[in-house]
Amino acid sequence: MLNRTTDALDFQAQALTLRSERQRLIASNIANADTPGYQARDMDFAKTLLAATAGLEGAQSVATSHPGHIGSASPGLSGGSLGADLLYATPSQTNLDRNTVDMDRERASFADNAIKYEATLRFINASVRTQLSAITGQ
Repeated sequence: MLNRTTDALDFQAQALTLRSERQRLIASNIANADTPGYQARDMDFAKTLLAATAGLEGAQSVATSHPGHIGSASPGLSGGSLGADLLYATPSQTNLDRNTVDMDRERASFADNAIKYEATLRFINASVRTQLSAITGQ
């Protein structure tokens, strides 16, 4: 029972960490919207979450150096395990400066990810409140 409880919380904690990394990645894209030659990056969230939670009971197995490791999603920083899994955004229109940031797509992704981040936080809070209530008997 305790393993299922901690695995559920660990899964949500991994999801929260990845949502945070994705938000930082999208913010980096937005910040570089006017940088010539900048290539917008994103991650396949489902695939990355599956890899990050490979050690948790009930999750599919994906080869990682350690089941709980999550690398840095920021390109050029510490060469974390996410660095290789980052995808390049497909440009919606050609640009003379070869910048692939589409501000409409980035704003929509930013808002979508922020909502999902908040939903994950609410789920974790509700889960902890339910467990605390069960423990105290209220």
